[in-house]
Amino acid sequence: MDLTDGKWQVKRFDDLDTRELYDLLRLRTDVFVVEQECPYPELDGKDTHGETIHVWKYGPDMIMAAYLRILAPGVSFAGVSLGRVAVHRDFRGTGLAHGMIDKAIELAGISWPGVKIEIGAQEYLTGFYKSHGFRVTSDPYLEDNIPHIDMALTQT
Repeated sequence: MDLTDGKWQVKRFDDLDTRELYDLLRLRTDVFVVEQECPYPELDGKDTHGETIHVWKYGPDMIMAAYLRILAPGVSFAGVSLGRVAVHRDFRGTGLAHGMIDKAIELAGISWPGVKIEIGAQEYLTGFYKSHGFRVTSDPYLEDNIPHIDMALTQT
């Protein structure tokens, strides 16, 4: 099943309907809390920030296949930040994550042109993010007992 084409959903928090909010929270909880066995404060207040952009795509049967949020400069990092990047287990390996990161970079460039994009990535995904132009900007560190690394992408 090819979900690499098609429409990405893009909304601010106040524009989400209750079903969309439920679906994105369920996907994030399924991936980060259940699969990765990592209890952490999922509801951190950043989703509701007035400039946060939520990006996702549904698969068949209205299963949220992929999701991420884009945070304004100063919310998590000095620059724009991508976070809560999650792909439903049934849709991994399809190229969906690459399309989502490309869309997020495009949206960040529209909303905050020329501002650096910064991420705290799980270390095993370093190569994935490097393929999108990100470079490593920190030594590895543990966040919620998972090895992470900070990375940045300079927008042109």
